[in-house]
Amino acid sequence: MIEKVPNIQWALDFMHDSLYFGKPFRTLNIIDEGTRECLEIEVDTSLPAERVIRVLERLKAERGLPKQIRVDNGPELISVNVLNYC
Repeated sequence: MIEKVPNIQWALDFMHDSLYFGKPFRTLNIIDEGTRECLEIEVDTSLPAERVIRVLERLKAERGLPKQIRVDNGPELISVNVLNYC
């Protein structure tokens, strides 16, 4: 069970869809699991590991980092760059 306080654990996940005319896009969703607050939704056609790190750096400057970050095994989230950052 996650404590209901901020910055204990964040969850990072990607979603994808396509626009009406077929162009695919992705979203990086970052949720504070204690407060259930959506901290960030980053949207683009490409979201490589370096972009994930930039988003985390921006959140770090605004809120500090959590004690834990939970991710799935998506390629952007298990890249060497992101793993070294975490």
